[in-house]
Amino acid sequence: MELLDKYMVWLRNERQKSPATLRAYSSDLRSFAAWLGESSRTIADVSRLQLRRYLVELEEQGLKATSVQRKLASIRGMFGWLQRESHIDKDPAKLIKGPKAEKRIPRFLTSPEVDQLLSQPFDGSPQGRRDQAILETLYSTGCRVSECATMNLQALDLDEGIVRVIGKGSKERIAMLGKQALATIDAWLPARKKLLRSAKRLDDGSLWLNRSGKRLSARWIFNTVVARAKKADLQSRLTPHGLRHSFATHLLDRGADLRTVQELLGHARLVTTEIYTHVSIGRLRDVYDKAHPHGRTQND
Repeated sequence: MELLDKYMVWLRNERQKSPATLRAYSSDLRSFAAWLGESSRTIADVSRLQLRRYLVELEEQGLKATSVQRKLASIRGMFGWLQRESHIDKDPAKLIKGPKAEKRIPRFLTSPEVDQLLSQPFDGSPQGRRDQAILETLYSTGCRVSECATMNLQALDLDEGIVRVIGKGSKERIAMLGKQALATIDAWLPARKKLLRSAKRLDDGSLWLNRSGKRLSARWIFNTVVARAKKADLQSRLTPHGLRHSFATHLLDRGADLRTVQELLGHARLVTTEIYTHVSIGRLRDVYDKAHPHGRTQND
């Protein structure tokens, strides 16, 4: 466990992984270490065969391929570090392949469904103003719920219509705010001051505050989106990530190029963004019909 602890310290200090990522890595690796302990093995003397056996057992336990792949990614990262730090001679995870995960098409809302969600009544209380602004901001920026939760006032520029967000790997990027998002944030800011006064708290600069004047958690924002989707009578269960998927899909449907969407989403690799091409069939059909000589809109 000593080597595992050292690796976690390295991830936190050198790679500056987020608390959520650190918790996931720690859970995956400690489960693996516990499994090794049952056979009196240590991390430093794991063989490729044992690692394969562990993955097979995970699948036999009923874990989804995506979950097994995530655990394998955590293990790969650790063994790569162990080899670089000369704790082991060979990396047993280097050529290990996990189960092939089935590609899932992201769930997203249609434009009318987004209108249904965002046009529901919000009362004029600070909480109502805040909830409306959060929903508009999530759809306008396409940001992750963790990015939304960590937004600060100083990162907000209402004149330019932008907000700086901190994404995965502590990377900063610029997110765009549309007119509805700007209007609802503008309505929230005076309510925010009122909330701070009533809570008798100093302003810490957090954009989104709870009733006590403290920063809202990502979990709270997640639950609010789910609750507001139910209140709007949407047929499918919506999460903040569903709004992110909707953001990307609607941009592509309206002609945005993939690399622009990649930048706006904060994806490190273009292949991550390419999943949205599968849900933009309407856009593909429109381009095909207009461009192909035998397309449906071509004249005979």
